[in-house]
Amino acid sequence: MSVTLLSEETKKKANSQLLVLKHGQYRVMVKRQRSYNRMLDSAYKYFPGIPRDVITLRTNELDVCDGHYLDITAEIWDDVIDLLNVVEVTRSEEVTLPIPLPLDACAISSPDPSHQSAPSEVKEQDSSNDDKITIKLVFPSGEIQTTKVSREMQVDKLIADASHIIGRCPTDIDAVQFKSGALCGVVMCENRSIGSYNIEDGDSINLDVEPCVKKPVIYLYSPSDIDVSVKLSLIPEWSLSVIYPIVTTEDHGQRLEWNVRTHQDGSLTEHNSGLDVSYLFWEAKTNLQAFPRSSACKPQPVDTFNPIPSSLDDMDSIVIPVDKATVYLDKSLKVLGLHTEARTSFITYWLPSLLKHEYIVLRFVPQAAYERAASLTISPQPDVVTRVCMLFKGIRKEHLANWANAQMQAEKDVAWWVTVVGVDPARAGDATLFRVLEWGGMEVLI
Repeated sequence: MSVTLLSEETKKKANSQLLVLKHGQYRVMVKRQRSYNRMLDSAYKYFPGIPRDVITLRTNELDVCDGHYLDITAEIWDDVIDLLNVVEVTRSEEVTLPIPLPLDACAISSPDPSHQSAPSEVKEQDSSNDDKITIKLVFPSGEIQTTKVSREMQVDKLIADASHIIGRCPTDIDAVQFKSGALCGVVMCENRSIGSYNIEDGDSINLDVEPCVKKPVIYLYSPSDIDVSVKLSLIPEWSLSVIYPIVTTEDHGQRLEWNVRTHQDGSLTEHNSGLDVSYLFWEAKTNLQAFPRSSACKPQPVDTFNPIPSSLDDMDSIVIPVDKATVYLDKSLKVLGLHTEARTSFITYWLPSLLKHEYIVLRFVPQAAYERAASLTISPQPDVVTRVCMLFKGIRKEHLANWANAQMQAEKDVAWWVTVVGVDPARAGDATLFRVLEWGGMEVLI
């Protein structure tokens, strides 16, 4: 009798500490967080397909909801958390899109609320709409627009029209079909029609911008002139898109080797072409065709970097107004071991992208994690290697409340990035050593 009572009490206590988060058909049991922001962190951890700054928690379990799903605000979280068993995770911006999509009126039009009906009813009552389907267009920012589109519309036409809003070249955008409730999507071929994918009313088409690591440049500094082999090997999620000096790539653009002669002034001579250069340059695009994003993929371990599900969150990043970004970056890059020319090149390269936003969220990737994604093998072996990769994205002022910890971390001494990245600035500046320095970055658009 006493054993049974203890067991029931234990179950009751365990239930009070647990909560179920759901998004679509996917559910996960998590620890019940007393802090609203920590609950948002948990939601983002298990549903990284939804940007942290647009996550909304909802419920229909309370009497006051009258069976409808209502948003749970931060102000009432402490009052309701003990009354909930299941919380729905969704996007706060699902119902609005500030800028209308400039698609061809003949191919796509906004649905008329006064004429909404079930798909079967449309076929029976209005034969003129037989070739149209109502879909959700999901933009990289997380914003969603519901619209009607012709089944005959080509995927490349949809991408081209949407590129005007996204502000990226159509070749950088992939259309990914998600069936209603599905966790993984299908990358759509540009030369096929939308109707060929058997899309139904309510399905989503995600307009994904391929994450691209931009301008990693590799400097080699040696006390004397030496011949050096530099091998770069990428994980399968990445493929090289641009390199200089140009050499042959292998394994579908995932491996290359430069052979250069270093000079004491820091310049390099590439043996194959005879070119004299200041550094070695590469860029890579993600292979979304082979590794499509999941709408509820597992979070990355701290010591892992993968360009497809790469992210920033309130705990590992800093947030600053864009007008303070250049000063913050210069100080950070200096403590990380970048010399004046490298810091200037880094900042001026990324400045146009930074200035598009009100506030900037950024972090530097741990060098060991970055090395696993883009392995660098150099012979003879350098005395010190410094690799700095920045991830960043823009947010609006109204989303600052979701980044309280990141704002506080922006006030810390920038020297903390030395430990995060794992570099040795003193040795990186020692001219008596054979040193390698690389910098690059990536804008995170989800």
